[in-house]
This record gives sequence, C-alpha cells and structure tokens, in this order.
Amino acid sequence: FEVNLQNGILFVNTRIDREELCAKNTDCIVHVEVIVEKPLRFFHVEVEIKDVNDNAPIFSAREQILSISELITSGTQFLLEGASDADIGSNALLTYKLSTNNHFDLDSGSDEDASKSVVLLLKVPLDREERPVHHLVLTATDGGEPKLTGTVQLVINVLDVNDNPPVFNQSVYRVKLLENTASGSLVISLNATDLDEGINREICYFFHDSVTLHVTKLFSINSDTGEIRVIGKLDYEESKFYELPIVAKDKGSSPLSTHCKVFIEVLDINDNIPELYVNSLSVPLPEDSPPGTVVAIISASDRDSGNNGEINCFLWPTGIPFKLESTFKNYYSLIVGAVLDREKVAEYRMVVIVEDQGVPPLSSSLTVLVSISDINDNVPAFTQPSYTVFVKENNPP
Repeated sequence: FEVNLQNGILFVNTRIDREELCAKNTDCIVHVEVIVEKPLRFFHVEVEIKDVNDNAPIFSAREQILSISELITSGTQFLLEGASDADIGSNALLTYKLSTNNHFDLDSGSDEDASKSVVLLLKVPLDREERPVHHLVLTATDGGEPKLTGTVQLVINVLDVNDNPPVFNQSVYRVKLLENTASGSLVISLNATDLDEGINREICYFFHDSVTLHVTKLFSINSDTGEIRVIGKLDYEESKFYELPIVAKDKGSSPLSTHCKVFIEVLDINDNIPELYVNSLSVPLPEDSPPGTVVAIISASDRDSGNNGEINCFLWPTGIPFKLESTFKNYYSLIVGAVLDREKVAEYRMVVIVEDQGVPPLSSSLTVLVSISDINDNVPAFTQPSYTVFVKENNPP
C-alpha cells in the first residue's frame, strides 16, 4: 500500500495475493500504521482482504493406488487423500464425485475435515478373476463461482484371501497437550482389533501418507503397540492443532487396513516475553512544549494468547513531567504531562515497562532518552542594581 501525499488517499500499488498474505486464516486483515508529522499524529488502518475463487482444487499426486481383497464385504470404507484448495470459505468447500462404476461409491459421512479427505465405499463385492484392476476418476469441485475442479486417477488392485480388516473402537480421537509437554510423553495409545487368526490378525500402525514431514518430527507412532508419543518441541504460537490420520494394517499376505484420526489441540503457556518498540520519537523536545504534546509512539506485543497475551504498560520513574496514554490496542503515546524547564532539567531518562497477565507474569523494558532544547525565555540580568566608581580628577583622557 501507498499513501498519496497530496490528498491522503491510501491505495494499492501492487497485486494482492490473499493466500500468500494470510494462507487459510478466515480473517485476512492487513494492519497499516500511518504517522503524520507537524503536528505528530498516528493513525491505525485495518484493510480486510476478501477472497476470490482463483485457486482450483489440487491433489498431491496424479494417481492414488489401493489394494483391496476380493473378499472384502460391502460397506467397507477406504480413506483417500482429498484435494486441497488455497482459497477459504465457500471457495474452498470441496465436493467430490466419482466416475460411473458398478462397485464403488463415495461416503461423505460427517467428517469435520471432509474437504481434505474422502472415503471410498465398496457397495458391490469385487471379483479378482472377473476384473483384477479398476480405474476410476475422482473429481473435486469447489464452491466458488465459477466452480473450479481438479481430478486424480484411482487405481484399485483386487487381491485375494484375508477377509477381515482391523477395526478401531472409534473413528476420531481428541487429545489436549500443553505446549511444554516433554519429549517422550505419551499422547495416546491406539488399539485396533482384527477378527482373523494368526498372522492375519497381527496389526501394525503407521501415519497416513498425507502426514507431513514436519508433523513426523513432532510425533511418532509405535508400529506394534499403537502408542503415539511426542518427540519434538511443540509451540502453540506455531500451530494450535494437529490432525494425524492413522492407518492400522494387518500382516496377512493380502493386508487389510482401516483408519482413524487423532486431533491434537496444543494449549498455550506463558512462554513468550512481551516486546516493546518505539515507532516514532520526537527529540530534542522544546522546553515550551505544552502538556499533551506527543513525544513518542510506542507499541507492545505478546505472542501468547488469552491472559498470557494481555499486557499492561507503565512508565518509571514516577514524578517526572511525562506520562503514557493508551491510544489503540497495544499502542501507547508518550506525552508531556507538565510544564518543562530546561534550566532545571535538561534531559530525562525514563524506562517503559510492559508486563503480561500470565502466571507467573513476564515483562520487558526499554529506556527512552528525551533531551530538552532551549528557548529564549530568560531576560539578561546584572548581578547588582548599581555600581560606584571613583576616578581622580587630573587623570589624562
């Protein structure tokens, strides 16, 4: 953004990409601070960037391959990796359609994040001897106008034998963790069962392929026990939620699998010290500056949330002719609070302190040095009202 210096109009000077600025955040607000000099004034401008449907749904790969036993019964579900859309709101609300076929359908279900994943439903049992491979097309359509689409090829290989997939006792698990949870801590112990016998009922657990490398550096899953543990440092300010799609697969010669999701909510702790910034400072300050004159504009911030991110700002020492006044949220003006006199005090050194409301509270400070400039406010004065001098009468000129 730029400001027209003649008429004060704020205008856009380059193309705006909402997805680059705000990613998937629902609200995209650009904060602009404008400082006007002579007299010094401060304006805070909030510009809301609206989304348009300029991103089509995309899949992470051109095709997805599934291996399904011919003995799998009707109604069995298979997790597919859904498409993603960089837009938000209805522009990113995806619906899926499967190409016409006799065996498969889509199960929309009630998944909280159906735009990222989709479930393939087997409606008619397969026969490997009749058709060993099925080729389908999955189409994702967004909710924008005009509607945009993306497709992925589904390759389904039909296998034999092992006829009972593992089953989780629930499809969604929810866990809350403090962001300072130590590495090695247990998150949850998952358990799936399989009605088969022998090696066909032995189950291994692993993350779905859609889990990112970053997440695998924070969490691990024991393939034998299903225990998920913290292995990295969590940071609430970096990410508040994690979604872990989990696959349980048996060890039969034609392995079968099922899936569940683990939603992890990271809870904030007071681990960020509030910060102070001097945005503008007018020095030296004339000694005839009247009370209310703005000397500096100071901003404060704290990356924590809730009370941990609520801050108070105050000035030290007390008894000086300056004070802090709150202007906007987390913005303060340092102003003249009383008459100045350079002949008495030529310079003021003061400390601005910011403290959050966490338990225990964290604080930081910065020093502001304000020098007072002289004005001609004192008349000349003799040291005494009269002087007496004696001169001899015969002195030469």
